[in-house]
Amino acid sequence: MKIGIIGAMEVEVATLKSNMTVKNTVKKASMEFYEGTIGNTEVVVVRSGIGKVNAGICVQILIDLFGVTHVINTGIAGSLNADINIGDIVLSTDACYHDVDITVFGYKKGEIPQIGAAEFKADDELRAKAKASIKKAAPDIGVFEGRVCSGDQFISSAEVKDAIIKEHGGLCTEMEGAAIAQASYLNNTPFLIIRAISDKADGGAEVDYPTFEAKAAKDCAAIVMEIIAEL
Repeated sequence: MKIGIIGAMEVEVATLKSNMTVKNTVKKASMEFYEGTIGNTEVVVVRSGIGKVNAGICVQILIDLFGVTHVINTGIAGSLNADINIGDIVLSTDACYHDVDITVFGYKKGEIPQIGAAEFKADDELRAKAKASIKKAAPDIGVFEGRVCSGDQFISSAEVKDAIIKEHGGLCTEMEGAAIAQASYLNNTPFLIIRAISDKADGGAEVDYPTFEAKAAKDCAAIVMEIIAEL
């Protein structure tokens, strides 16, 4: 097993980088890939940059250049569910795009033509191990399993949030997960998205996000460390 671990921002991968044994560093497509081990597990840790295109390119490099067998996306997200609060964790069952609309040609909302799927299913085994690891290491943290909705937007409007919920029924929203899921799907590579909630994706998001961003990102990275220790 060799795990590619992707965070969009430095704050999302800094904890991982400081706790791994780095054996090789490669720069490609303006990304820096840190290859080595966490415990006894081979990993490649990388900051992809923000957004769907960066995330998709990153997955392809991880698979083609480093031969990763699994992909984990760590980071922060806005909650789409009233029961999911700042600091809680969402584990993906699947992921979809909330900003893709080609329904005029008969496709489902969020569906990319010629892909054959509007949602990309996450790996059940990775998710089960992640849930067990979180419950063991941090039993007080709320853990939720469900859909991650992605788009090239920071959602800070109750109206937009409600539209995403109505159309896709997701648990959280962010800017990379579905692209990571699609690239993994196309390469038959198991993946899991792990997101700590930093804001409620509503009118207060721009206030909550800067306050809770760093803590949520570090908490999520620490959880990824626990998961890897159990693999």
